[in-house]
Amino acid sequence: MPELQVALCTREYPPEVYGGAGVHVEYLARELARVVDVTVHCFGGARPADWRPRVVAHSPSPGLEGAVALQAMSVDLAMAYAVAGADVIHSHTWYANLAGHLAKLAHDIPHVATVHSLEPFRPWEAEQLGGGYAVSTWCERTALEAADAVIAVSHEHRRDLLSAYPAVDPARVAVIGNGIDTEEYRPDPATDVLERYGIDRGRPYVVFVGRVTRQKGLTHLLDAAWELQPSAQLVLCAGAADTRDLAAEIESKVGELRARRDGVIWIEGMLEKREVIQLLTHAAVFVCPSIYEPLGIVNLEAMACETAVVATDTGGIPEVVEDGVTGLLVPFDPVDDASRSPRDPERFARAIAERVNRLLADPGEARGMGAAGRERAVADFSWASVAERVHALYRTLV
Repeated sequence: MPELQVALCTREYPPEVYGGAGVHVEYLARELARVVDVTVHCFGGARPADWRPRVVAHSPSPGLEGAVALQAMSVDLAMAYAVAGADVIHSHTWYANLAGHLAKLAHDIPHVATVHSLEPFRPWEAEQLGGGYAVSTWCERTALEAADAVIAVSHEHRRDLLSAYPAVDPARVAVIGNGIDTEEYRPDPATDVLERYGIDRGRPYVVFVGRVTRQKGLTHLLDAAWELQPSAQLVLCAGAADTRDLAAEIESKVGELRARRDGVIWIEGMLEKREVIQLLTHAAVFVCPSIYEPLGIVNLEAMACETAVVATDTGGIPEVVEDGVTGLLVPFDPVDDASRSPRDPERFARAIAERVNRLLADPGEARGMGAAGRERAVADFSWASVAERVHALYRTLV
């Protein structure tokens, strides 16, 4: 049987990875390359010619500065043109979904779309994209409704997708979750990264790793931090904020917190993977306070590093974090609109603090949950099994 020619289309690809979708594509491409001929089409600067799988980078058309959504559409046009000859095109996120749709129409190529989040469930994107939010939602809806197959990363995410886009045929929506490389993400006994960032090895610390966006719930963690055990440090590995207003809000909350308690360490910018692994390894607790999370790959990363997780009971998170076994889930009662904001923010923050404090007070329980988390990550979330299921899906379309 001839080897399949697969074009993966994505906004993010190393070294320009800032979220879970980029992590997903990086490892999926690596594993798929073992069984199919993969070419990755991504946004950004040129990648080395000798990379395997092959990578083709695309830049926005000139004259669209400041129009994020229209820039993405111009990249999609270039991608759709460049993938001619592929047997399957597989797009990731709204940034590249339109490329898959256009390639399907222009070249009669089957289109598979992986949904890592849903624009109707992320109204805060309007802060970042402005009028482009209507464009991004249109790109996503148009592509998903016409795709030959759609992949949701959790069962809860599949339900959300069919709710947001009822015109999508349920028979075409498969659930294939994220994976984790447990050889790469494993406990790191070294402590040089802790020392570099001024983390006191003699005190336990709680760590957050994520983008500064409404979705990730950092504001709620900062509210919860007022009630954390005074002996604990809080380490925030948080990149650039989506908007200036959100950046100012976070800076203000961090400043107020630092004025009342010590041990608040904010590491801005993107960290190297090795640094993140070490910070996760030595944390007493990893916290994921997201208000919207289709699966939450960062929880898998923490579990693989043998760290107990406290995470919001929302989206696909309960399909990863087993409450009372690999971590503790925080009850979540969102408002009825698409903002997904907690109905009672103070109660949500208290619930986060209560669960974190429980694990800080019982290091033995935390260690046990960390060990169970790694066992679960190794047994149930390998990238090889993810790629095998994706490859099988491709075969049904060609």
